[in-house]
Amino acid sequence: MKKQLLVNAKIVNEGASFFADVLIHHGRIEKIAPAISDPTAEVIDLQGNYLIPGMIDDQVHFRDPGLTYKGDITTESRAAVAGGVTSFMDMPNTVPNTLTRELLEQKYLAASKQSTANYSFFMGVTAGNLEEALRVDNESVCGITDDGLYFNEQQILANNPEYLEKLFSRAETLVALHSEDESFIDRNYEHYFEETNGQIPFSLHAKIRSTEACVTATKRVLGIQAKYNNRLHFFHISTGEEAFLFPASFDYRAKRVTAEACVHHLWFSEADYEKRGGAIKWNPSIKTEQDRQTLIQALKEGRIDIIASDHAPHSKQEKQGAYEQVKSGAPIVQHNLPLLFELSSRGEISIEQIVEKTSHRVADIYRLKERGYLREGYFADLVEMDVNAPWEVTEQSLLYKCAWAPVVGEKLSTKVKRTFVNGNLVFQEDKFISEAKGSRLFFEKIR
Repeated sequence: MKKQLLVNAKIVNEGASFFADVLIHHGRIEKIAPAISDPTAEVIDLQGNYLIPGMIDDQVHFRDPGLTYKGDITTESRAAVAGGVTSFMDMPNTVPNTLTRELLEQKYLAASKQSTANYSFFMGVTAGNLEEALRVDNESVCGITDDGLYFNEQQILANNPEYLEKLFSRAETLVALHSEDESFIDRNYEHYFEETNGQIPFSLHAKIRSTEACVTATKRVLGIQAKYNNRLHFFHISTGEEAFLFPASFDYRAKRVTAEACVHHLWFSEADYEKRGGAIKWNPSIKTEQDRQTLIQALKEGRIDIIASDHAPHSKQEKQGAYEQVKSGAPIVQHNLPLLFELSSRGEISIEQIVEKTSHRVADIYRLKERGYLREGYFADLVEMDVNAPWEVTEQSLLYKCAWAPVVGEKLSTKVKRTFVNGNLVFQEDKFISEAKGSRLFFEKIR
């Protein structure tokens, strides 16, 4: 692989912004310095644009295998890279569910042939596969989760304290959970179904999947974790009240409990249901403007540790119809960083904080090896962001297989100009210029 020299870059890394050059060789960052000269290298002039470590998205649903009419590893990884995501961790609610090590390795094999981005896959855990789930290799699998699955046919794991005791007492890997209490959700649904004569508007989704449902489940799970001090991660925290259940701390390597917020909970609020309707029906639900603002503040305070997408494509048909018919989830991975940079342009979060929460801290809490930072010797997973490139999200610009997105029509000021994965320049100026594939992610053994 020929050397590449990136010049005139405004680097954002480890809380600082500064101008420097970056030399890439054999897929890694060889040198970072104010001025680098190397006559053997191909020079790429970034013209003062931002250069950041690629986003590591720890929660995506790429629907492969079994649900590939919605999306697949090929299409969704390309959408991710076009949005500045250089690594992803995929959920187990495929068909079949990823509940054995054999099925897990089949997904890794598929990704090695199809994925443009670097990849890892969660092992699923349900009522029937505890022993199998506990056997995953900590160094080559990101963790175990129930996200998108049901512990049994009716409930998620957060509502089964006896099983959580068994799992937490034995788990040596990271356990990541979806945390809502279905008993509240069921009662709320029955109440609003009766109140609206069965014509529930999407604006009630936040009241059905309520703050109380989230907080109750999260408190329950935290109480059990405290007994065992196992490594626990909460997916998609959606309420401000939940955020304050986590202590403010920036000692990420020492944390035994971590949490994330998702881009859609930081971008939308319940006021957007009127315009977007079922397109922004997610679980957990998008809630109030106050929740949105509090989640951003919790990220800044170190209560919430990282930002993810929960990218979950459905077909256009599955997102149409009455409230009960519309599936929860939506595609967003192509737009993570542009949306976050737009929040930065509004003064809600700094670019340094975006980089911290989408790259550095993901690498820290998962114990990722040699990724997530712009450091000499690390893999060259890099993204160039042009903050002076106004554009509108149109259906024609989408790379999702499902061919729709809840952010169509949004006017943004920042675009991903180039994306490097393992030193390969794979995306440039709205085009893919390389067929290079990503690599499997590896982790420290002790987590």
